[in-house]
Amino acid sequence: MEARGVAILGATGSIGRSTLAVIRRHPERFRVVCLTARRRLEELDHLATEIDPDFVVLAEPPDGGFDPVWQGEWRTGREALAAAAAAPEVSIVVNGLVGFAGLESTIRALEAGKRLALANKESLVVGGDLVLRAWHGGEGELIPVDSEHSAIIQCIRERPAHEVSRIILTASGGPFRELAAGRFPEVRPEDALAHPTWSMGDKITIDSATLANKALEVVEAHLLFGVEYDRIEVVVHPASIVHSLVEFRDGSTIAQLGYPTMEVPILYALSSPERLENTFRPFDPVTASPLHFEPLRRSDFPMFELGVEAGRAGGSLPAAYNAANEVAVRAFLEGRLDFPGIARVVRTVLERTEGVTVDSLEDIRRADTAARDLTRGTIAA
Repeated sequence: MEARGVAILGATGSIGRSTLAVIRRHPERFRVVCLTARRRLEELDHLATEIDPDFVVLAEPPDGGFDPVWQGEWRTGREALAAAAAAPEVSIVVNGLVGFAGLESTIRALEAGKRLALANKESLVVGGDLVLRAWHGGEGELIPVDSEHSAIIQCIRERPAHEVSRIILTASGGPFRELAAGRFPEVRPEDALAHPTWSMGDKITIDSATLANKALEVVEAHLLFGVEYDRIEVVVHPASIVHSLVEFRDGSTIAQLGYPTMEVPILYALSSPERLENTFRPFDPVTASPLHFEPLRRSDFPMFELGVEAGRAGGSLPAAYNAANEVAVRAFLEGRLDFPGIARVVRTVLERTEGVTVDSLEDIRRADTAARDLTRGTIAA
C-alpha cells in the first residue's frame, strides 16, 4: 500500500508536533508532503531538514528575507498556505492552524476532495454553512481531531442524528475550576497558561481557561453531528479521561475513554476506519478511578454562554465572537487587559454587532475585520 501524502498546516504548533510523532511511527502508511508555519522560520527549517518534505510554506516570511538550511522548495505567503491544502500530491490535510487563519485552508481542502483532519475548530464555527457545503457538496472527508469530537464520532459511528438523545461533552474546567470568581482580576497570563491536564499553544490554553474553547466545541458538535443545541450538554471532568459521551434514544450511553493525549485522535483521523497499532499508555480503570464529574460554573465563565449564543444566532455572529476573542486574548497575554476583561470586551462587541447572513468567504472576512476593529477600539477606550 502506497503511503498517503500528508500536509501538516501549523507544523510547529502542538498539533503539528503530535502529528509528526504519529507519522514517525507509521512511515509505511503516511508521508509528509508539506509542512507549514506562520512565521517560525527556524523551527520550520529544522523540521524540513529532518523530514525532507516535497515543499514547505512560510505564511509570513521575515521582512529582510531569509537564508534557510533546508534547500528544498520554499513557498511563501498566505495564498501559498491555502493552496497547500489543495495540492494534488496531498491526500490528507491536518489543519492545526490557530483561529480564523485556518478557514480558507479548511474550505480549499474539502473542495479539493481531501481528507481533512480538523483541529482548527474555529474555521468550522466561523465558516458554518460554507464549510458544510464544501464538505457535503464534494468528495472531501472531515474528521475532527479535538479529543471530544473524535470521541463522539467514534461513539455515534454511522447512526443517524435522530437516534441521539444527548451529546455530553466533557471539560477539564481549566486552571481556574476551583478559583473563586472574585479573584479572577488577580489572574496573570502565566496562571492562565498553566493548564492542569493538556499541553497546548497559548491561544487555546487561554480559551480553555475562559471556557471559550468549550463554547466553540458545542457549536462544532452541532455543526458536525446535526444535533440541536438543546441536546448538547457540558460537564466538568477534571481528569480528562472520559472525552465525551453519547446517549441514544433507547437509553444506552456510550463513552470513549483514555488518558489525555492528542496522538490518539490524530491517529484516528489519519487512519479511520482502520485502527493502526499505536504506542500508548494502556488504560487502567482502577488507577483512573474515581471518575469525577461536576457542573459547569456558567455564571462565572461568561465566555461559554456568549459563544454558544453566537453559535445559535448564526450568520456573522460566530465570526464576530471568534474575532473579538482572538483580539482580547492577545491583549490579555500582552498585559493590556485583565482576565475578566476578555468576556467584558467580547460581550460589548457582540452587543454592538448586527448579525447578517454570510454567503461567501468574503462576507466572513468582512465580519471578521469589522469585529477586530471594534474590539481594538473597545480595548483602547
